[in-house]
Amino acid sequence: MSYENKTVINKTVKTGITFGSALAMVISYTTWKSVGWAIVHGLLSWIYVIYFVLKY
Repeated sequence: MSYENKTVINKTVKTGITFGSALAMVISYTTWKSVGWAIVHGLLSWIYVIYFVLKY
């Protein structure tokens, strides 16, 4: 794998993690109106997003 391909993969992974955290925090805050829960769910990232989609 070339250096250029590794850079694209690394950027994609970092962007995905960041987007997942932001999405989880927005969903959490809109649902529960709590900054504390938003932080916790932001740390869980995609796990909370998938849970929310399946549950609600």
